[in-house]
Amino acid sequence: MNWSESLPTLLLSAVPLLLALGAAFSARQKTPDPAWRLATASTCGALLLALGLLVWALVPGAEAGFWQSAPLNLIMLTLVSFIGFVVVRYSARYLQGEPRQTRFAALVQAVFAAVSVAVLSDHLLLFLAAWLGISLAMHQLLMFYPERPRAALAAHKKFLFARAAELCALSAFALLYLHHGTGQISTIVAAYAGPVSLTLTEQLAASLLAMAALIKCAQLPLHGWLIQVVEAPTPVSATLHGGVINLGGYLLLLFAPLVLQSAPAQALLLVVAGLSSVLAALVMMTRISIKVRLAWSTSAQMGLMLVEIALGLVELALLHLLAHSCYKAYAFLSSGEAVVQDRQRRLAPARTPAIGQWLGAGLCSVLLVAGLLSAGHYGLGLAWPETFSPWVLLALALTTLMAERDSRLSAGSLLRFAALAGALAAIYFSLKTLFGLFFPDYPRATPLWADLWMSALFAALFIAYALLRHGAHRPAVQRLAVALYAGFYLDEWVTKTTLKLWPHRLPTRARPKQLHPISEEGLL
Repeated sequence: MNWSESLPTLLLSAVPLLLALGAAFSARQKTPDPAWRLATASTCGALLLALGLLVWALVPGAEAGFWQSAPLNLIMLTLVSFIGFVVVRYSARYLQGEPRQTRFAALVQAVFAAVSVAVLSDHLLLFLAAWLGISLAMHQLLMFYPERPRAALAAHKKFLFARAAELCALSAFALLYLHHGTGQISTIVAAYAGPVSLTLTEQLAASLLAMAALIKCAQLPLHGWLIQVVEAPTPVSATLHGGVINLGGYLLLLFAPLVLQSAPAQALLLVVAGLSSVLAALVMMTRISIKVRLAWSTSAQMGLMLVEIALGLVELALLHLLAHSCYKAYAFLSSGEAVVQDRQRRLAPARTPAIGQWLGAGLCSVLLVAGLLSAGHYGLGLAWPETFSPWVLLALALTTLMAERDSRLSAGSLLRFAALAGALAAIYFSLKTLFGLFFPDYPRATPLWADLWMSALFAALFIAYALLRHGAHRPAVQRLAVALYAGFYLDEWVTKTTLKLWPHRLPTRARPKQLHPISEEGLL
């Protein structure tokens, strides 16, 4: 390999190295200001380097092998660097007055350095080592307030569940290594570029990868820790929900050619992640705390992303991952403003759509979706989903949005809404087509039962939302709301079982807390 061929690899390796050096030097500072300056410099440098590499790869005439071998890695590296820079900049002001700022600055950089190694690694052992490093560094951030019992409980449960996910990944990697005789991820994935009759070893490996992703993405019933980590500082929540939680989805995107040819792995993802997505979305509707609502939203969004991968919509899943990361990081960092917005929404006069308005909105949505399908049939060059469950979800979402947007439906409002929805759908599917360039063409078989299952779940979500939104006066709906508010008591059962199997001494007396004006627990 000559210098021009090795230069991209060296530049890619410089990103995690820069973050690791920033973490090491920040930890050695005795005062916060130099530590934050170092953290800002390292994350800014990593972001500029990642952006430069991404632009270089897209420029015509660049090293073809450089782009073809690492498109997903470059996209993820840029995302990680961007989230890291934003979180560090926010933390420098948010944590003013805290006695352990230098430690926090070092740990945040260490987390993003480990994430960078994970998204760049092309070897099974390096990937697993980076995944372990992320978890250990994140555990220290979650315990930033060790005197808080809920924070300690959440960190304890996450520590155990993370080890379970890593054990699943280690077992899957061992099986793949024994089957292929190599630990290089690109070589293993290339073996599934075409239709393959999977052996029992490969089926088991794919199922273990799916299990690892489900645990890592906090799917029900192992979701409680994700809800309780809001006890940690807000930048920790932004780091977790905007970056670290997505690694389960990235793992499946990396091994998608294998997972999509394994019926047991697909079934496991569709059943567990599908139910988690619907239930978490409904539970979120019953909660009041802004941060808790955001945490439940993350569990639901992660479930939907895993479902998209299981359905073969990997381009959609990558777009979902990027959009959710940026949105959720912003949502947590601006959660103080969300309190004001929520109060304004509650003070606004409520509008209850009539049944006729729902029927009219549903008819308009079906016609709009039918128009999009017709446009795709006559060849607009866009990557339309070949399965019908995403179209069902789109129609139901448009129905809800249209029914509750205006107090009455008129020809003008319908026309404006149809134009807006059509433009958004076109932009959405155009981006999906663009992201399709990042993935090779490999087999993506979706069984009929999967489409029917997800369509039924989306319909159940729509019906339950309508009942909770407009039928709260009915006793049956009130009992459902109570069960949803409690999360069907799944986390209580998991917590008792976890503490029985692996006891952990929790703090019994909390020291007085220094609460920031924008993050008081009573508001967030």
